[in-house]
Amino acid sequence: MAAVRIERVTKTFGTHVAVDDLTLTVPEGAIYGFIGPNGSGKTTTLRMIMRIFHPDRGEIEVLGDRSLGAASDRVGYLPEERGLYKQMKVRDVLKFYAQLKGMRNPRAEIDRWLATMELSAWADKKITALSKGMAQKIQFIATVVARPSLVLLDEPFSGLDPNNAVVLREAVLELKRAGTTVIFSTHDMSTAEKMCDKIFMIYKGKKVLDGTLEEIQDAYGDDTLRVRLGGEGISLDDLPGVECVADFGRYHELRLGRGADSQDVLAALMDRGEVRHFELSRPSLGDIFVRIAGPESVEIIHA
Repeated sequence: MAAVRIERVTKTFGTHVAVDDLTLTVPEGAIYGFIGPNGSGKTTTLRMIMRIFHPDRGEIEVLGDRSLGAASDRVGYLPEERGLYKQMKVRDVLKFYAQLKGMRNPRAEIDRWLATMELSAWADKKITALSKGMAQKIQFIATVVARPSLVLLDEPFSGLDPNNAVVLREAVLELKRAGTTVIFSTHDMSTAEKMCDKIFMIYKGKKVLDGTLEEIQDAYGDDTLRVRLGGEGISLDDLPGVECVADFGRYHELRLGRGADSQDVLAALMDRGEVRHFELSRPSLGDIFVRIAGPESVEIIHA
């Protein structure tokens, strides 16, 4: 069963094609990651699923419904632009959002989520008293408190410190264990690798990747060498069969060209100095992202 089906969808704004002939299926109960550079069409796609925007062409089915009316109460949406009623108390604002989604007696669910997100002590505080990370977790609770079947999260981990990111990650996994379908966009490739059942990448409005991490990596093969060298000043120029070298400080990643032999590279490195670590592996999701989106995207995925 599919939670979302997108069929040949195109969306334009004036002369700009934001989403171009997109077809995508999100299975029920999955955590589905949307990745792509800024302006690639991720948020536009999420907003079409929410029916905030309507496609110019194609069809979108959400939880079995193809209508163009307002999004169902069974769908929760956390937009990238955060916003809460700042003068309301935490419990009151969560009650308000729950009742908007048709939940009549939300107190027990509110208390459960406040405990899960380590915010019980703040239930009777005004939103203005919360830190940015706390407010972000409250908005997440507002998104899920009415127990939606489908949850859309636009950059949910952006700006969170490591501790709050772990708390939110566990909350997303709790949703999955309860059978909820979760779609989230992210620039954090490590999070996408570790959490997502499937990953979709959109670039300049077009789908360029769609599958499990293993399927995506298999398409590129074992073409990455991770190398750590002893000493300073060892040249990595003109290594046989190496197309690209990325310097990460403590180690280097070398991308092999088609038909290159990793043992030839190892021999050349040993001729130049001490090789402390040499590993042949598949490229990371971040590396694949950069290959598609270009070197300027390095800052995006490490932001």
